[in-house]
Amino acid sequence: MNKIKYIAPSILSADLSNLAQQIRLVELGGANWIHCDIMDGHFVPNLTFGPILVKAVRKCTKLPVDVHLMIEDPDKFIPQFAKAGADYLTVHYEAVHHLDRSISLIKDFGVKVGVSINPATPVSLLKNIIKKIDLLLIMSVNPGFGGQSFIEYSINKIEEAVKLREDNNTDFLIEVDGGINNNTIELVSDAGCNVFVAGSSIFETDNITAAVIELKQKI
Repeated sequence: MNKIKYIAPSILSADLSNLAQQIRLVELGGANWIHCDIMDGHFVPNLTFGPILVKAVRKCTKLPVDVHLMIEDPDKFIPQFAKAGADYLTVHYEAVHHLDRSISLIKDFGVKVGVSINPATPVSLLKNIIKKIDLLLIMSVNPGFGGQSFIEYSINKIEEAVKLREDNNTDFLIEVDGGINNNTIELVSDAGCNVFVAGSSIFETDNITAAVIELKQKI
C-alpha cells in the first residue's frame, strides 16, 4: 500500500484578498500541497477562478499546486493551466470526450495526471487507464460547492481504488475531496487515502495553522 499521507488545503474556502498570507498559514501547519478547485458554472453549478489565480498561487508557494478541473471539455484549457504552474492537473471522467487523449495532453506538458470521479461513478470504469495516471481523485460530495457533508459510501470507493492499485501493481495516489474534517479524516485515512483535500475545515476556523496541524495528527 502507498504510505504517503498529504494534506492539500483547498483555496476555494480561503480569503483570496489575502492569498499569500492564507497560503503561508497552511504552510506553517505543515500542508503538503495547495489545491485549486476550478469550476466553470456548466459542469458544476458554480463559478470560481481560472489560470490567472493558479499563476498567483504558484508565485506564493513552493509546494506542489494541485489543480482540479471541474469544467466541461477541459482539453481546451489544459495548456493554460499547465503553463500557469500546475504540478498536478486532474480532469473529470464525466467531463471529457476522450479520456486517454486528455491524459496524453497533460503528459505532453510535463504535468502529473489526475482523473476524478463523481460520487455515483464506479471506480471500475477506470481500470483500462489506471496505469497511465498519477492520481485518482474520489469526490466524496457532489462537486460544485464547498462545505458539504461527506458521503459515507465514499469509503467503499477508496477501498476499491486501493484494490485496483494493488491488482495492477501501480502506485497512483488516492485523493479524496469533500467533507474532510476532524470527524471524517481518520475513516478516510484508514480506508487507504493518500491525499486529503480540506477547505472549510481549515480556512473557516479561527486558527488556520492549528487546523492543519490537527488534521495531520489524525492521519
